[in-house]
Amino acid sequence: MRIAAALLALTALTLPALAQDTPDAAVSGTKQFEMTVLADGFEAPWEISWGPDGWLWLTERTGGRITRVNPADGTKQVAIDIEEVSAPGGQDGLLGLALDPGLLQGTGNDYVYAAYSYVDKSREKHPWVADPYSPYANLFVKIVRLTYNEADGTLGEPLELVAGLPGQNDHNSGRLKIGPTDGKLYYTIGDGGKGQLGNWCIPIEAQRLPTADEIAVPDYSAYEGKSLRLNLDGTVPEDNPEIEGVRSHVFTYGHRNMQGIDFAPDGTLYASEQGPKTDDEVNILVGGDNYGWPHVVGFRDDMAYQMARWDLATTPCDQLRFSDITIDPSVPVTDESEWPGEQRDPIATLFTVPSDYNFTDNACNGIDFICWPTVATSAMQAYFPEAGEGIPGWENSLLITTLKRGSIYRVPLSEDGQTVSGPIERYFQSENRLRDMALSPDMRTMYVATDASGLVGTMDGGAGTTLQNPGAILVYTYTGEGDGNVAATTDQPAAEQADAAAVTDGIAPTFTAEQATRGKTAYDANCVSCHGPDLISANYGPPLAGPYFEDKWPGQTVGALYTHTHDRMPPSRPASLGDESYADLVAYMLQVNGVAVGDVELPADRDALTQMVIPNGG
Repeated sequence: MRIAAALLALTALTLPALAQDTPDAAVSGTKQFEMTVLADGFEAPWEISWGPDGWLWLTERTGGRITRVNPADGTKQVAIDIEEVSAPGGQDGLLGLALDPGLLQGTGNDYVYAAYSYVDKSREKHPWVADPYSPYANLFVKIVRLTYNEADGTLGEPLELVAGLPGQNDHNSGRLKIGPTDGKLYYTIGDGGKGQLGNWCIPIEAQRLPTADEIAVPDYSAYEGKSLRLNLDGTVPEDNPEIEGVRSHVFTYGHRNMQGIDFAPDGTLYASEQGPKTDDEVNILVGGDNYGWPHVVGFRDDMAYQMARWDLATTPCDQLRFSDITIDPSVPVTDESEWPGEQRDPIATLFTVPSDYNFTDNACNGIDFICWPTVATSAMQAYFPEAGEGIPGWENSLLITTLKRGSIYRVPLSEDGQTVSGPIERYFQSENRLRDMALSPDMRTMYVATDASGLVGTMDGGAGTTLQNPGAILVYTYTGEGDGNVAATTDQPAAEQADAAAVTDGIAPTFTAEQATRGKTAYDANCVSCHGPDLISANYGPPLAGPYFEDKWPGQTVGALYTHTHDRMPPSRPASLGDESYADLVAYMLQVNGVAVGDVELPADRDALTQMVIPNGG
């Protein structure tokens, strides 16, 4: 084995003790805030910005809308509904948003830039998608420029700047910013979640650089795992770095899932990046540099990470079972120190642990990744207020929102902004997934957008599926100094949705092997990137097999499982697969959980399914 609402005054809370010593190299923040819910009901917020009109501008990832929100009362106004947006999974759809510096400044440049995934069947399907009918087969990303009409508050006149960028079923990244000193667009593209979960036998291409022939086509498939730098018309800037003899949109490379980027006033570009099991990174992006993934995670310290090449295993992939913890002996692995390449080191990690760290914490009941030492960095705000403004003591800081712990981490920087100058501070533990943040002009109020769904760390140190404030904008207003404990959104955890009542009488479920096979096909096309290839190695949705399933579903009706699956999945388009396909999916889940195959198919009839009971122990 190899280990690879009402105003709520934020009272101080002591962090709960986890089942395993917390790896956080962070201290409790000392500032105090008040929290209000400004607005909710958003369809998967992704990016939030403070606009020059004094309103908040928000992208709704699955809703396909750019919405303006009045920070005074939460009033919403839809600026545009982009029908072309396609959001089949958990990390695609309408993503990045950037406001032109000339917006509403009388320059005539009343422009807004947006990035989103869309379907383009005129292009060749992605070679990594085996199923030609998969919603990802022809999923790509484009960046467009929209024009703002101040008279009616709407966006229109879409101008396509660049299209055909990689659209993926995982790790799309998707942050979009404009540099304050060079006026260029910067955009992040993740590695597509290759080499893990449903993509575990697909090679990671974060190190592959585009060739001159590819750029001439153009073919942007080599842009996976990169940051891009573009002119405002989408072309390649003449001063972009020439990497291995080719100048392209590529600014930096060797990235995994860089969801956070922001600029200091002097143009320094900071980034936050999600690691695998350890070492979420805080980086400074420098044009032409390599950031190491997948050879190195965090620093090159050979701690708790080896690069596993599942795609090069001597045993065929279909005969292996992917695991983040146990690497099959037929899979080639290399230590970080074995890689001969050069990387630019991060300025901080969240967080690094020794190689003997226990990655299977019972506190998370099978949703192990929630208990891993990574925090799932989702966005970054550079905090450089003018002298005498902002929150005292926060000058020269990076504020990082996180998905797993419902917290904001403050990273203090040196005066020149090039190094970390003190301990990282943690604020606002909650059962929310904090997706992005905008600051008020005085930099004393934070507007935080939350995910509408997903898995989260609970207040008692475990893992949960119910969020406190889903799809909302939370407002945190600085009120003064505190007593050194972490401020929290509430002193009560989110109330888990009650499971359906267990029943004692009922007939055994029945399904055929052919139906379960159809269910596996549907699962691989629609579910695997969130729930894992074995239904256990989940990273976005809860496990559908193993201890979590065994604790939740036996004794309940098959009808309850069918309804849960039908009415919620996939998250961006529930009930869209057809009733029979959902019955096939349930048959596959039952088979994986040990229920015996029969001679009669599971019906797509809720009344009939309600008569069937899921047995204990399969």
